Amino acid sequence: MDVRSLLLFSALLRVLLIIYGEWQDAHMEVRYTDVDYLVFSDAASLVASGKSPYQRSTYRYSPLLAFLLVPNSIIHPSWGKFLFSASDLLVGLFIHTILELRKVPENLCTCALMVWLFNPFTFSIGTRGNCEPIVCAMILWIIICLMNGKVLQAAFWYGLVVHFRIYPIIYSIPIILVLDPHCFLYGLKPALSSWVGQGNSTQSIPSTAVPESCGIWIALTSMFTRARIMFGLISGAVFFAFTGLFFYLYRWEFLHEALLYHLTRTDPRHNFSIYFYHIYLHYEHEFSVVERLISFLPQFLVQLVLIVCFAQDLPFCFFAQTVAFVAFNKVITAQYFVWFFCLLPLILPWSNMKLKWTGLSCILLWMGTQTHWLMWGYLLEFKGKNVFLELWIASILFLAANTFVLIKIIRYHTYSSLFQRLEFSSSDNDLKEGKKSN
Repeated sequence: MDVRSLLLFSALLRVLLIIYGEWQDAHMEVRYTDVDYLVFSDAASLVASGKSPYQRSTYRYSPLLAFLLVPNSIIHPSWGKFLFSASDLLVGLFIHTILELRKVPENLCTCALMVWLFNPFTFSIGTRGNCEPIVCAMILWIIICLMNGKVLQAAFWYGLVVHFRIYPIIYSIPIILVLDPHCFLYGLKPALSSWVGQGNSTQSIPSTAVPESCGIWIALTSMFTRARIMFGLISGAVFFAFTGLFFYLYRWEFLHEALLYHLTRTDPRHNFSIYFYHIYLHYEHEFSVVERLISFLPQFLVQLVLIVCFAQDLPFCFFAQTVAFVAFNKVITAQYFVWFFCLLPLILPWSNMKLKWTGLSCILLWMGTQTHWLMWGYLLEFKGKNVFLELWIASILFLAANTFVLIKIIRYHTYSSLFQRLEFSSSDNDLKEGKKSN
């Protein structure tokens, strides 16, 4: 099947699931629609009537989301589901575009695309009414903009996506590092590393020559380049512009619910995180600043190591960062898995891991520990059993499985810089291609 056929079939599947979800919500005790979608819809209804979306309790998102779902109150309550599912399809299109730009063969592009389009986690998220596909689409579009040398456009969307959903802030350092003066030259499109063979990459020599004085200038300004400064200024300006606008409209309520809450969040409800049990036991106890910072320390250290090791291989760095960020987060829900599922197809062509048996064992381990956790979660949530300790042990096992799978993926990954590193020779004024060893 070609890409167009896959996207059309995927669109049909998602429309049918949305229609089925409406029927299930009306006739069955267990609802298909995500409870968060009801929160979004209520907030959108408040915005449509000229009120603050934060009058709806537990709405802790940017007002942009509520504005996007205003048609829920005007056109149809399922408007948001169609919007999120369309974003889901857009993610698939962007995946294909990124792989095509890196000259991955069409058959591998199609297989990687199917990993996203027909993943039960992904097609159920949008059709149940979760907004994560919008975030995934913006992140992939940022990668495409960088690959095309459109730094200012990438900066705009990055500032917007961090405002919309704060977690992409973890990508800021890798993006800044990848805007290397030997890759991004003013007025020139960066040269991309192309895929050739299983897990290998090749680089083509650009035909454009650069004067020696330019090379000296880049050497002198290697830390603060035009691209890095512009990206930081534009993305920061966009973030603060949207944040300032909504602060003007909704004051401190917006700032606390949409931003500060996520930095100080202590959720006592059971979730996949290993921290939930400690928070549950000490929920009425006020956590000190030191205790809050300690929970961020493992995340920070792991992120730092991954950035240092893989920043130039930008899609893989994003993927590894996201898996680690979710695994070590204070709160983990199933919708967070979509954050790294949208990046997984981008690294598959550079992986030497065989589905049989290593890949299959990783899949079964990850799904098995998750199912094991869900079993204890079911006994707690629906049967009222006191299995908090068992659920916490299941969370530890799930963290171990995530860590093990990530290490396996790293071991079998073939490092390939997204951009060619160009070196300047002062002797002959030629622009030479920088060779990197795997």
